[in-house]
Amino acid sequence: MSERILAICPHPDDAEFGAGGAIAKWVSEGKEVFYAICTNGDKGTTDPKMTSERLAEVRRKEQQAAADVLGVKEVVFLDYPDGGLEDTPQFRGDLVRLIRYYRPKAVATADPYRKYVWHRDHRITGRVALDAIFPYARDRLSYPEHEAAGLKPHKVEDIYFWAADEPNLYVDITSTFGQKVRAIRCHLSQIKNHPGLDVEQRARQRAADWGKEKGIPLAEAFYHVVVPF
Repeated sequence: MSERILAICPHPDDAEFGAGGAIAKWVSEGKEVFYAICTNGDKGTTDPKMTSERLAEVRRKEQQAAADVLGVKEVVFLDYPDGGLEDTPQFRGDLVRLIRYYRPKAVATADPYRKYVWHRDHRITGRVALDAIFPYARDRLSYPEHEAAGLKPHKVEDIYFWAADEPNLYVDITSTFGQKVRAIRCHLSQIKNHPGLDVEQRARQRAADWGKEKGIPLAEAFYHVVVPF
């Protein structure tokens, strides 16, 4: 079986902005990448004529299109309401179930410890994902209904937090930067919220800034954690 990576994403589009280049690179290296999209993104609009119901449908389609650009193998939508994530046993159990189902070597997600201005759903997703990885997915007596359904405990080995204030790992995305931009552009409903935004220019500048420290033309930055137990 190919090495697997599960990206646990607060909203549609977060993986593309935070790790799209790395995801495309991992796929090119033969790894299988799966998405878990925690919320339906039904609040992310400035359009006065848009409804939450319609926006959720639009963003689901946009997310699937973006995932296809990057070569993501499968996308799971948990459909929690945008802005409605809480650190609950149910949400944690949903993530534990997906970890036990896909059995990834690594999980990529939003850094929950970013300082100051940070979407609450991102903080909660990162924190609950971290708890789901350790110790819940590992310990067979946690969420025993999973074992009854045939899902065995699983130990994740690595965690990659995107949007970290103090990254310790830089991934060279020079060869996959074009895919990242094409994937971001699939999220048209979000780009429309920022008239005049040059998606490619902004992404290129950020990737160049990240890469400068390591002598990489274009990079994405992560805080990498090796799960010890």
